[in-house]
Amino acid sequence: MKRELFGTDGIRGVAGQYPLNPQTVFAVGAALGRWISERRAEAEVVIGMDTRESGPWIAEYVAGGLESNGVRARSAGLITTPGIAYVARTGPFAAGVMISASHNPYQDNGIKVLDHSGFKLPDEQEHALEREIFALLERGVEAKPLSLAPDESLDRQYVDYLASTFDGRLDGMRMIVDAANGSASYIGPELFQRLGASVEAIASSPDGRNINLNCGSLHLDHLRQAVLRAGADIGVALDGDADRALFVSHAGQVVDGDAVMLITGVALHAEGRLAGSDGRPVVVATVMSNLGLERALAAHGIEMARTPVGDKYVLEEMERRGAKLGGEQSGHIIFRDWATTGDGLLTALRVLEIVQKSGKMLDELAASLVVYPQMLVNVRVKQKLPLDQLPRVQEAIREAERAFGDSGRVVVRFSGTEPLARVMIEGPELGDVERMARRIADAIRQELGGGER
Repeated sequence: MKRELFGTDGIRGVAGQYPLNPQTVFAVGAALGRWISERRAEAEVVIGMDTRESGPWIAEYVAGGLESNGVRARSAGLITTPGIAYVARTGPFAAGVMISASHNPYQDNGIKVLDHSGFKLPDEQEHALEREIFALLERGVEAKPLSLAPDESLDRQYVDYLASTFDGRLDGMRMIVDAANGSASYIGPELFQRLGASVEAIASSPDGRNINLNCGSLHLDHLRQAVLRAGADIGVALDGDADRALFVSHAGQVVDGDAVMLITGVALHAEGRLAGSDGRPVVVATVMSNLGLERALAAHGIEMARTPVGDKYVLEEMERRGAKLGGEQSGHIIFRDWATTGDGLLTALRVLEIVQKSGKMLDELAASLVVYPQMLVNVRVKQKLPLDQLPRVQEAIREAERAFGDSGRVVVRFSGTEPLARVMIEGPELGDVERMARRIADAIRQELGGGER
């Protein structure tokens, strides 16, 4: 069954417009409340948000919907997505709701639902909620918001937990933290300072509209300049809801999620902490991770398994295989011994821990990752038809696969959150990669309309 509301990372759209208009948001809360009330006689849900100006009213309509079915809502206020996951699984909550559109601009927002275990809902549960939401909308529910007062103790519990996972101190470490004017604007710098680091925070003054604006994990230029200017040891870039992290080394080198998985995977393997349920070391990544990561891990005797794009699919495969580490090139990294979701702050702690223990700089730790030339082209589409029904696209894909053979990869997929087709080509020669990527993108444009983004 195709999901209509839930994408790969919850419900997302422009705040105020369907599906994030007040009536639909209320229906989401009501549907979730009914599902919870059928399972638990007394229940409450914790709601958190990032810094978007639309967050408070969306949270209040979700809370109103929950209350309409007898489920109490409790606000964590400004908190990260992994923070909500932690609070949901350690507190007296049937579920957690995060109001965020992650790395998207401020006009967008989203609703992510996690159950008491701290995991995102499985697809079948999202299908069931969708059916109830549409039924409520068809009956014409009256949307009534419920005022919420944040409980500031909840995010403190999360920060305390993060600090407790760090082995050692960061005394003498000079850091630049780009908080993307998002969820970790205050707790991120505070966490690293608490552990002894000297921290300069940038993009940590949210105003409701500057989240992700030329900052954060999608815009690393300012962080790189700040690191080089200050002579800092490391730069950390988070996204709007702080569930991902990318890094800049002291020399200005960008260290992405693939490099982080290599650095942390090798370290965990050396400690005997990377084995899956079958006893063999494994790292779970997506189809977008570079072929260079797969080969670098193999050189250390570590298998790399691939999943579709989306950290929920990475986590599902990790659970199936009992894997301890998985993630995405974009910086969503899941350390299963410590968390149920990608967590940018936790990722930074693990990387900093390895830097401190090894006595090596980040550049040196990442040096064994030989990155194959890769090109990603986003094509805006008017509709998402099955790719196997598009003959021009299929022929262009087959041509690229024949050209690269085992020395490259071709990945073509639709975005789960935007009207985009994504074409990713990887191979030994940049010129061939670019030519093939453009050819497939042109075929998609001819078949489905739209333009390049």
